[in-house]
Amino acid sequence: MLGKAMLNAINEQIKNELYSAYLYLSMASYFESQTLPGFAHWMRIQEGEERMHAMKFFDHVHDRGGTVTLMAIDQPPADFAGPLDVFEKVLEHEKKVTAMIHGLYALALKENDYASQVLLQWYVNEQVEEEKNATQIVEKLKMVQQKCHGGLMLDHEMGKRGKD
Repeated sequence: MLGKAMLNAINEQIKNELYSAYLYLSMASYFESQTLPGFAHWMRIQEGEERMHAMKFFDHVHDRGGTVTLMAIDQPPADFAGPLDVFEKVLEHEKKVTAMIHGLYALALKENDYASQVLLQWYVNEQVEEEKNATQIVEKLKMVQQKCHGGLMLDHEMGKRGKD
């Protein structure tokens, strides 16, 4: 059985994960409007991953005898200054999510909630990957800005995500 504090914190994190999905869908829409379908494709896959993250928490709550309470999701931004701006915001957002996961893990330790600790270890590892991917894309986009035609090549690369 989940303790009340852990249940409340996980319900909050479900909202945060769904906001992440909403944010990435907004970014996909931005890229579609900028005729960058590869970047949009990458963001759509990211949106799906974030929904899956929310559902892992959802299932954990129900598996432990709790009830999920869905909360309102804030409207994400819709206007961006370009691909670099988008991915800098992605990196900033993923760092914020990492801090949230670490907070949940600390709470699970405090409450001796071993089952949640196991679940959260997966998220800790996932966040290392998320921050690494976002950092690499930011660095590539910075390199592209120094050259002329790299953006289209990078868009093509982004469009390959999930097709391997």
